[in-house]
Amino acid sequence: MNIYIIEGSHAGPVNGRLAKAELALAANALNLNVVDSAVSADVIVAVGSGTISDKAVAGKKVYVVEDLNQLFANPKQILTDAQSKASVYEQSAEVTPTFMPSHGVKRIVAVTACPTGVAHTFMAAEAIEEEAKKRGWWCKVETRGSVGVGNELTPEEVASADVVIAACDIDVDLSKFAGKKLYRTKTGPALKKTAQEFDKAFEEATVYQPIANSSTAKASNEKKGVYQHLLTGVSYMLPMVVAGGLIIALSFAFGSFEMVEGVQKLIGEPHLAQIGGLAFSLMVPLLSGYIAYSIADRPGLAPGLVGGLLAVSTGAGFLGGIIIGYFAGYLALLITKYLPLPKTLEALKPILIVPLFATLITGLVMQFIVGTPIAWLMNVVTVWLNSMGTANAVILGAILGGMMCTDMGGPINKVAYAFGTGLISAQVYAPMAAVMAGGMVPPLAMGLATLIASKKFAKTEQESGKASLVLGLCFISEGAIPFAARDPLRVIPCCIIGGAITGGMALAFGSTLMTPHGGLFALAIPGVVKPVGGYLLSIVVGAVVAGVAYAFIKQPEPESTTVA
Repeated sequence: MNIYIIEGSHAGPVNGRLAKAELALAANALNLNVVDSAVSADVIVAVGSGTISDKAVAGKKVYVVEDLNQLFANPKQILTDAQSKASVYEQSAEVTPTFMPSHGVKRIVAVTACPTGVAHTFMAAEAIEEEAKKRGWWCKVETRGSVGVGNELTPEEVASADVVIAACDIDVDLSKFAGKKLYRTKTGPALKKTAQEFDKAFEEATVYQPIANSSTAKASNEKKGVYQHLLTGVSYMLPMVVAGGLIIALSFAFGSFEMVEGVQKLIGEPHLAQIGGLAFSLMVPLLSGYIAYSIADRPGLAPGLVGGLLAVSTGAGFLGGIIIGYFAGYLALLITKYLPLPKTLEALKPILIVPLFATLITGLVMQFIVGTPIAWLMNVVTVWLNSMGTANAVILGAILGGMMCTDMGGPINKVAYAFGTGLISAQVYAPMAAVMAGGMVPPLAMGLATLIASKKFAKTEQESGKASLVLGLCFISEGAIPFAARDPLRVIPCCIIGGAITGGMALAFGSTLMTPHGGLFALAIPGVVKPVGGYLLSIVVGAVVAGVAYAFIKQPEPESTTVA
């Protein structure tokens, strides 16, 4: 039997995707075939209530699951019920059929992307879809998340759109929108000021042309800003950090104790250790390469990658990789703009001239100017971090944990996260433990607060609290954003205090973490977190402190008085 899983218009961005994933796993266990279109499906399972915009669903047998708690509790039963209880779906008149003209109805297509590709990507997508629905406009949003492209836009959908909204915190390929009116923004404004961004899109959108000359490249990259270039590099580096850290942890799980210079030490399984080590060696080159790529497009990639490799070989580490990535990117951009060539040789500039000179100069600068002093600085930082006493560790952990809770995925959060992630490449694993533990506190605390003081929260907030608990376990700090947006003066201080306590406790216990993502699910691999008991206790204490504090000072919602 072919099963197609689709989200209703009222499904939350994260809840809906988690539910779809649960159903897909259950379908495999029941030997059901999950297909990627309604056309070939025998039964369609709609996750969440609301209308379904996919025209192909009309006339098909559809089973709607409105209670997601029931779905998460028993997804196999949901699929069993779907086969026997599905009914023919009749599309609501309020849905504008795809590609059909509609008088006064604007057509919006959008693409969203954030550095980690987990929370902001999908939350911004839902906000855009909801705003379009309020205005009665047709809308489809393509997500560029951690698992690749989701809800991909077709050429026909792009061609028929009135405007394109690119809500991206990182550099993404927008070539499919060439010739369309495009408005650039970020996931934050798209999520929090959606109506305003819609209005600005129609006022400020300009016809998009892929970068074809130096002046266009310069104008485009000046708009991104220095911080966004760093986030682009971090986003491309993250999968390698996760892979390398987990594989090295696996090597220790399958390793053995051996005597080394009279001391018994745990030695990792050599083949796994080699694979993980090679993955780690690519982290800094990817970081610097894609910083340069974000600045200068493809001509910046080669000098950035080479500069990153030299940063590793000279011992300059991730700090050297960041510096040389910016240098390589802006150097490539300057050569592209200011190196005059005859028109007959202009075509060789991006594929020969710029990579050659930019790579050569970047390599020499890294070897003879940047490498040595940055390597010295990295060595000092590494020695200090590895030898710091308990007091210093607690202070560092408290600072990092507090930073992770300040803006829930914003610039301050990302600075702390980049710091912890970068140090993994130097085999310094303690800061990352404080970072991840602290980052889990806000969503866990908000979920706990809705359980402790349920009468103070509206029904919708109570439902958000349940989702927030799941997101907290997954290390998705953004799960607390709905609460922080409604009540920032109470939520944010409580979270910062709880995160600081968690980060300080984690490093006081001597916790280390070898992967930058995964939340509690990273513990499934032995050796990723040490010591497990102290690490978990620090998360529990910080989340309880923040959750109880907010439950105590939270003002009751007017509509929550009837909620039990």
